[in-house]
Amino acid sequence: MPRVAVACVRDVAVVTRDPRAEIEAFAVGRPALPVGRVRGMHPVTRSSARLALRELVAADVDAMLAVYGNSAVTEHLQFEPRDRAQAEQIMARSIAAATASPRTEYALAVIEQETAEVIGSCRLALDPHQQRGATIGFALHPRVWGRGYGVEAVRLLLAFGFDDLRLHRIWGARSPLNEASARTMGAAGMVEEGTIREHVLKAGKWRDSVVHAILEREFRSGL
Repeated sequence: MPRVAVACVRDVAVVTRDPRAEIEAFAVGRPALPVGRVRGMHPVTRSSARLALRELVAADVDAMLAVYGNSAVTEHLQFEPRDRAQAEQIMARSIAAATASPRTEYALAVIEQETAEVIGSCRLALDPHQQRGATIGFALHPRVWGRGYGVEAVRLLLAFGFDDLRLHRIWGARSPLNEASARTMGAAGMVEEGTIREHVLKAGKWRDSVVHAILEREFRSGL
């Protein structure tokens, strides 16, 4: 798994120490501080050779509509294609969540480095039912499918979760028919764990979800 560069970090929740000191300790390799939930780490950016993740901004609405308004993208997602009004509402909620304290959701734009264009988004949300756990999701525009960008984006998101948020377990769920997502998460080191039966209601029908997850030690062993 290729190493990724850290440009900036962000918050998670509530800690007893200055989060800036924690970031500095990680950067120079000093022993990690006691695990806690941090706040005040915004904005978030991470980058690799071909992609960058950054906070969403209002100007991204057209790019997000191009992704989530596309039926090919939403075929295996939990919802139907979004219209512009819905895209604007989602953007507004994500931008507001970025400055919440404590912050529990990280919705980030995926940028193609070569063109500087927004080609999709990814999301990490802290799991309220698991200590140091989180869920992830991702979606890219069909024009960039097949280039390995999905794996690269997921690796960036995992690195953020394990390095910056100091999580223990990160998981994602997919439609049983979404083999592309299965390959992407598998290539990023996420292990298929099982099935949540009749997990999603879409178009009046229930469908299962297949869970993939990775532990921090598994992520470290693949670096």
